Amino acid sequence: MSPQTACFIVIGNEILSGRTQEANTVVLAQALNRQGIKLDEIRTIPDIEERIVSTINDCRARFDFVFTSGGIGPTHDDITSESVARALKVPFVCHQETYDLLRNAFKPGTFNQAGQRMAWFPEGAEPIRSSVSIAPGFSIANIYVMAGVPTIFRSMVEWLIPRLPKGAPLCSKAWYGYNIYESRIANSLSELQKAYPMLDLGSYPFNHGDKKGVALVAKGYDEKAVEEAGAKLRLIIESIEVTPFEGEPL
Repeated sequence: MSPQTACFIVIGNEILSGRTQEANTVVLAQALNRQGIKLDEIRTIPDIEERIVSTINDCRARFDFVFTSGGIGPTHDDITSESVARALKVPFVCHQETYDLLRNAFKPGTFNQAGQRMAWFPEGAEPIRSSVSIAPGFSIANIYVMAGVPTIFRSMVEWLIPRLPKGAPLCSKAWYGYNIYESRIANSLSELQKAYPMLDLGSYPFNHGDKKGVALVAKGYDEKAVEEAGAKLRLIIESIEVTPFEGEPL
């Protein structure tokens, strides 16, 4: 059975300009792997309403889950929440529970209009909680909107992902060897991939100081098939008279 699929939409001019290094993909991908959901596509788009709306509508129709990061803060360029409401053609409203939490967290007289923006969601949305921030993300339909700040994003992922439907987790088996040229194993790896089309077989050169070689990895959601293919990866390394080592190279 194929896993459910997900798309991750990274929203932010600061990512595209290079000012900020994107750090949330690996957090989301690893959490989804454990949950048995396949991260199938990643997109990075600017803080432009039309782009957000069109991307949300495209992805929500093509994937089981759509996750976003960025653009839910209190400033003028935080337009993700409003854009999601527009994409779904639902009203953009104040979420009273979130409003009350934020109001109580602010010092008296400081809960201004900018702070109140973080309590506005598409109508029908449910909060995504965070252990490090009072201001939540939200979910609506198959869309999950989270903060861009890595510490907050991670905490939202830790709260959210275990609550999603669980499938078979992503499994992997790796073998590596030293002084391997990929050209010597390319044909064998290609034939193995044909035998296991449901798996992702990869060849990854590494260079750790004076130690150079190639790691061969089998990944997929069928544990038995991964184990079988992994055993054959070992044989590929042995076939060129190189000693195979299990796991990833240190």
